[in-house]
Amino acid sequence: MVAVQQERSGREHILNTARDLFTTHGFHQTSMAELAAAAKISVGQIYRLFKGKEDIIEALIGADMKDRIGKIEELRLRLEAGRINIEQTFEHLVLLSLRDKDEALSFDILAEALRNRPVGETVSAMFQRFRHFLRDFACVANPALSGEALDGAEEVILACIFGLGHRSLSLPNLSDECTARHAAQMIVAALKGVS
Repeated sequence: MVAVQQERSGREHILNTARDLFTTHGFHQTSMAELAAAAKISVGQIYRLFKGKEDIIEALIGADMKDRIGKIEELRLRLEAGRINIEQTFEHLVLLSLRDKDEALSFDILAEALRNRPVGETVSAMFQRFRHFLRDFACVANPALSGEALDGAEEVILACIFGLGHRSLSLPNLSDECTARHAAQMIVAALKGVS
């Protein structure tokens, strides 16, 4: 039991250190030796817990996916219970994306996903789960959506949320909160307008 806890703790420590290094230096620019030095462990210890950097990236994506899906599931439950409406749901969803501070790491992961099939499959699985929620939320905003119109709504919502989450380099004029509020209003208005 203690060994399992130590392994879990060691994995988390390596992942946290890797997240920091990959964010500041880049995935390919960070060597395993640099990661080991920053984590204050041996390279061998990293390889005992991970097959390589790709395995670390996949673990980071998995942890992020679990966290993000948990937050979205909580939004879904609040919506179903009537504690928030669909516009507030989209506002919170956009805020989740806007407040993700790992923007540079996201781009590195996406680039790696295009080059590395296992990483790409992990990223695709994450997006598939996210898309499921978007479809459900779109149908709450407009229960008449189906078929190609629902597929199109899913694509547009995903593009909006993804794009807004990567807006820092565009030097936005609005705060995260103001952007999320306006984006939610526009998304819901657009969904209601589709027939």
